[in-house]
Amino acid sequence: MKIVILGAGQVGASVAESLVSEENDITIVDSDAARIAALQDRLDLRAITGNAAYPSVLRSAGTEDADLVIAVTQSDQTNLVACKIAQSLFNVPTRIARLRSRDFLEDPQLLSPDNFAVDFAICPEQIITGYVVRLIEFPEALQVLEFARGRVSLVAVRAFEDGLLVHKPVRKMKEHLPLGMEARIAAIYRQDQAIIPSGETHILPGDEVFVLAADEHIRPVLRELRRMTNPVQRIMIAGGGNIGLRVAATLEKHYEVKIIENVRSRSEYIASNLKGALVLFGDATDEELLEQENIAEMDLFLALTNDDEDNIMAASLAKRMGCNRVVALINRRAYADMVQGGPIDIGISPAHVSIGTLLAHVRRGDVTTVHSLRRGAAEALELVAHGDLNSSKVVGRRIADIPWPKGVTVAALVRDFEHVEPVHVRDDGTVDRRSGRVEIAHGDTVIQSGDHVIVFCIQKKLVRQVEQLFQVGFHFF
Repeated sequence: MKIVILGAGQVGASVAESLVSEENDITIVDSDAARIAALQDRLDLRAITGNAAYPSVLRSAGTEDADLVIAVTQSDQTNLVACKIAQSLFNVPTRIARLRSRDFLEDPQLLSPDNFAVDFAICPEQIITGYVVRLIEFPEALQVLEFARGRVSLVAVRAFEDGLLVHKPVRKMKEHLPLGMEARIAAIYRQDQAIIPSGETHILPGDEVFVLAADEHIRPVLRELRRMTNPVQRIMIAGGGNIGLRVAATLEKHYEVKIIENVRSRSEYIASNLKGALVLFGDATDEELLEQENIAEMDLFLALTNDDEDNIMAASLAKRMGCNRVVALINRRAYADMVQGGPIDIGISPAHVSIGTLLAHVRRGDVTTVHSLRRGAAEALELVAHGDLNSSKVVGRRIADIPWPKGVTVAALVRDFEHVEPVHVRDDGTVDRRSGRVEIAHGDTVIQSGDHVIVFCIQKKLVRQVEQLFQVGFHFF
């Protein structure tokens, strides 16, 4: 596939890195020559310096032959203009734009083919807000991901010494679960080495364990691995930018929230837009301020400023002063890898959190969900099986008989996905409708057409091989 990426920031660079290894022809455009030169040194791609909204720059990037344009610059206006030009001048089949402003996101007509011609819009700030909220629902988790519109959850936890399953084989998990409840340990990372578990694999203290189950079953399953943390009630947020404000506005309905912002005009703006949260003007790295606001009594500290160093300093200080759990937004991968597991409980990479939503619209085949795991090292996919025994390599076959690449685990599938079950109320009070029947995958499970199959890949390079297995033969059409 020939792909033109506009913008070489954190999101653009992460998208390029994910797609360039999958035999795609990638060209990236940015006005910062030094930034794209550094990216070109690391990755096998073309780089063009210039304004992504200029037709001449898009032409130089080969947009007239592109299959896809991904506009992820820092400017909504640039991204919208680029998508419109890609459609009207170059007839690019698919156009994706990153948009921050609610004005554009909340009016679908603006993005229609007759206007800005955006096929799919992503808002990283909105995606990160949802991600943070899920982490709060599971305060003991390192990562919480959803598949099949929330029907299935994949949760990463650190195994602790007092967990029921620790020092025991994986097959023992079934003995502790209530009748009719199933789960799958999709992967274990031990000292950064991936393990595809069998029934005889023993879980050790410190293991990072990825557990998958129907959403309504995930909590009792997690109790097998570690002690459950008390529910979060009091939250302090450092940073009132786009992400901090979104998170605070979402959380203030259900939690006691304090938000610290160091720009007075911005703090006044935040205070006028929030109803239940306490807005503080000050510096989140100010030890006196944190002590005055009882940081030791907080259940969770979220460092969500735009500065990695400030987030690391504020979160580390909050932890040292007694906060139970701290989370920091960290753009630089080297920083995230370095700090997580130390004083900072979780380092969130905005690019890797938001990239999955974008990749689901780029992948070949019917891929509905993509989640980047372990800061981009692994991926979990939700693919829809189509065809029949003659046209598909997976439909009508036992999972054990399908030639899965080494390092791939089929964790679960959702069957009869359009069937709507009774209303389900989440822990935070929100309501959704259950759709489909969750089946934990076993060797004898036969994949049927229409199944949503959830696959765990311990290495990102395996994704392309999985996609090929789900592609339907030509004669099916």
